[in-house]
Amino acid sequence: MTSRVGPRAAGTNGSDFKRRERVTPNYQMSATLKSEVKKLNLIHFLIWLLVAAQVTVSHFNLLSHDMVSMPYQWEYPYLLSLFPLLCSSLSLPKNNISYLVISMISAGLFNVAPLIYGGMEMFPVAQQLYRHGKAYRFIFGFSAVTVMYLIMVVAIQVHAWQLYYMKRLLDSWFNATEEKKKK
Repeated sequence: MTSRVGPRAAGTNGSDFKRRERVTPNYQMSATLKSEVKKLNLIHFLIWLLVAAQVTVSHFNLLSHDMVSMPYQWEYPYLLSLFPLLCSSLSLPKNNISYLVISMISAGLFNVAPLIYGGMEMFPVAQQLYRHGKAYRFIFGFSAVTVMYLIMVVAIQVHAWQLYYMKRLLDSWFNATEEKKKK
């Protein structure tokens, strides 16, 4: 650490630090995007825990079916969404492009596709609830279709932002790789 008093290097007045202490924008962007992806991975994991808890509780009959209903069919393939989450988490520490690409491709298959199918699967039940006010499945006294649609809305937003930030992160890493090859 330099002191304010004492000898100064010849030929400088001390104002040349701006040129030396600059972090290139692609590294700044990479750090920012990694932080965002980590936050979204945490939220994705919490959503996955909610779905996994509902599936586990209903299948092992830990609570009565009046408290927690049987899961919808889309929830089983959604449990596989842990794979893209793990690939994404593994790609971040060492800027591993291949893990990030695998995570992005499998996110469409294991994250987004089950949510789209679930929206179509639950639509007739939601329509019946809206038109007639009748619900047959419940989660802690609330209509299961309402609870699951709320979870789906949050999950779709999280996965969309994950894919967006991962794509930008991938572009940032490609730019950094190309700059290294030029040198």
